[in-house]
Amino acid sequence: MGKSTLFNRLVGKRLALVDDQPGVTRDLREGAARLVDLRFTVIDTAGLEEATDESLQGRMRALTERAVDMADICLFLVDARAGVLPADQVFADILRRRARHVIVGANKVEGAAAEAGVLDAYGLGLGEPLRISAEHGEGMTDLYTALLPIIETLTPVDDEPETDVDAEEDPQGPMKPLQIAVVGRPNAGKSTLINKILGEDRLLTGPEAGITRDAISVTAEWGGREMRIFDTAGMRKKARVQEKLEKLSVSDGLRAVKFAEVVVVLLDAAIPFEQQDLRIADLAEREGRAVVVAVNKWDAEDNKQAKLNELREAFERLLPQLRGAPLVTVSALTGRGLDRLQAAVLKAHEVWNRRVATARLNQWLTGMLEAHPPPAPGGRRIKMRYMTQAKTRPPGFVVMCSHPDKVPESYSRYLVNGLREDFDMPGTPIRLTVRGQGDKNPYKNRKKSTPSRLRKHLGKGRADE
Repeated sequence: MGKSTLFNRLVGKRLALVDDQPGVTRDLREGAARLVDLRFTVIDTAGLEEATDESLQGRMRALTERAVDMADICLFLVDARAGVLPADQVFADILRRRARHVIVGANKVEGAAAEAGVLDAYGLGLGEPLRISAEHGEGMTDLYTALLPIIETLTPVDDEPETDVDAEEDPQGPMKPLQIAVVGRPNAGKSTLINKILGEDRLLTGPEAGITRDAISVTAEWGGREMRIFDTAGMRKKARVQEKLEKLSVSDGLRAVKFAEVVVVLLDAAIPFEQQDLRIADLAEREGRAVVVAVNKWDAEDNKQAKLNELREAFERLLPQLRGAPLVTVSALTGRGLDRLQAAVLKAHEVWNRRVATARLNQWLTGMLEAHPPPAPGGRRIKMRYMTQAKTRPPGFVVMCSHPDKVPESYSRYLVNGLREDFDMPGTPIRLTVRGQGDKNPYKNRKKSTPSRLRKHLGKGRADE
């Protein structure tokens, strides 16, 4: 139908996945839309399915009906090229009963073949259909004209808008939501976990693997802190990802990891630390995100203590680059362990933003050099003179030294591990850059020349001769 294409056009970004095959969208995706001077929230839905049972299509329909009940205005899209189908008549009856306001849009009106479909749309009995081309942006002026009077009745204008006293007193403004991406293999329970955090069935879940297709973001207050949580598609091994749609889903999940601040890698307790789990965790570390490892379906485990010891041993052995990162056991089904998960996320975010004073760093560096001096490759001793923190998110440090190209990787790891332990930065990615101090002599490499006054004197002497 082109619902996701129109959604992307209204929000001005390619947020929703778009593909030629029908039924790509499964979850509700919200976005801040802009049309001329109108500002509103638009929701992309999975479309109305005819199934009403507990099948995947039935659950998708229930989620869409929930969005219809929430919305102030429903834009009902029909395919102008295909014309009005029997299912469209059924869905028009549902919208007539449940929706507050309905606007009919005949999409894909390019070309003469769509004219008959536009005329068919009049028969739905929901008013004059708008001629729209979501792909080419046609009909947006007509959509604006249709929305404007309805929105004006929904948002009365106050003569004196209320003033937020607290916002005026706080010069920093409100704290931005903490960005969290939940990633993992298919059927690890990512959507179920987020639904439990939200306290409602906001995301589509079920026993089928790979239900989530694109990265859906939801905003929630979790433990008194506002957070924006991204539910991502399950990531399988690259060799198994053949379909174009699944490739789009995985790339959308990778994009969510790049925009997140904290990445929760969700494992299945029955089969933890599979090869793909390790790749996902390593990806988050390479992107410089704070990482929390959560082991789901913990309620199904019998010998919990032995299993926990086994998990910790495997974590330290298989993911040494994330040594010290939080490992939390949870049950997305029952909600047990969510308080520990929230505490681990906040702690990881705080460490990710940590800054160390330069004086403390150089004092620490002196002690590290005395305990274990750097090697002297080829008999040339490496002198480390100065250290400072260049950035946070993740913490990045710069060491000024002689012969930076001779510093071995093992010595850099020695310094990074020391930073983790001595400044309490477990698990977070740490970036260490070794740089040459530079030569302070401005005359180095300059050709030797005779001073001008001496040249004149020598010239005069030759003339006297």
